[in-house]
Amino acid sequence: MTKILPLVLVAGLLAGCGATVQQTVQENGDPNAPVTITNCGQEISYPTPQRPVAYDVSGAEKMFSLGLADRMRGYVMNKLGDPSIAGSPWKDDYTKVQRLGTSRITREIVVDAKADWVFAGWGSGFSEERGITPHLLDQVGIRSYLHTETCWNFGDKKTKVPPLEALYADLANLGKIFKVEQRASDLVADLKSRVAKVQQAKPANAEPAKVFVYDSGTDQPYTAGKHAAPTDIIATAGGRNVLGDLEKGWTSVGWEPVVQAAPDVIIIIDYADQPAVDKQKFLDSLPALQAIPAVREKRYFVMSYGDAVSGPRNVKGAEDFAAYLRSVGR
Repeated sequence: MTKILPLVLVAGLLAGCGATVQQTVQENGDPNAPVTITNCGQEISYPTPQRPVAYDVSGAEKMFSLGLADRMRGYVMNKLGDPSIAGSPWKDDYTKVQRLGTSRITREIVVDAKADWVFAGWGSGFSEERGITPHLLDQVGIRSYLHTETCWNFGDKKTKVPPLEALYADLANLGKIFKVEQRASDLVADLKSRVAKVQQAKPANAEPAKVFVYDSGTDQPYTAGKHAAPTDIIATAGGRNVLGDLEKGWTSVGWEPVVQAAPDVIIIIDYADQPAVDKQKFLDSLPALQAIPAVREKRYFVMSYGDAVSGPRNVKGAEDFAAYLRSVGR
């Protein structure tokens, strides 16, 4: 997504303390031994990054959740995501790590920061059009790691991994790259346990609520397709993304498919440039939507950008949305 819970068992351990080199040595031995990781279908050897840079909420919070804030050179995040920081369980880490930019990540930013490793998604952070790709960064000695969620649209293999599985894969891979494998394993186990708990609480034999994700847009809505995190968040909570069959991540569609799908609930993604309340007013005023159940019954659920983009907060998003669905009898 361009324009990115309290972890009861592990937040104090993972988020409250930075990972130091000494801790890393104790955990896994040699802190600089290269490891080989499969990322987007490619096997890549990574020396342990010494000056890593992450892009957006997705990259920053996957790093923060593993206690890696103290080892980061910095992060880049569009100012549209700023409201997500206030509600983040890692908001203190955002203050400790240098913010290198408030718009898109660029090759100039990471080169000027003397980064040796960059973490971003394909099409959001990395982009041929904007001249920042893993290949181009390799040419100047900077390694890259792509969010697994975005691999569906990268390279020749275009590996397709469901969003939550992609999240778990990223955390496990980061654990290997940064030599904090036990932390990653513990975090993934906790997240999976919470997901299972939400799934077990779904009403038995109930028809999944039909859900439309509204990010933005007037002439055409910008929404979440099959490869974007909300599709799995919704399914975990007991719903079905009405546009979840689109072989896309975040994408624009027409209003007609939304009207035809007749969603029971609309998720509104909240971030800085347009308050969620204004987005709801627009939806309420759109004549084409007046007959759909979600608008007729005013069933709107506001989801933070930080919960909606790939990251550990996806599980909190599922927990909160599940609670909302139960509150409206779904």
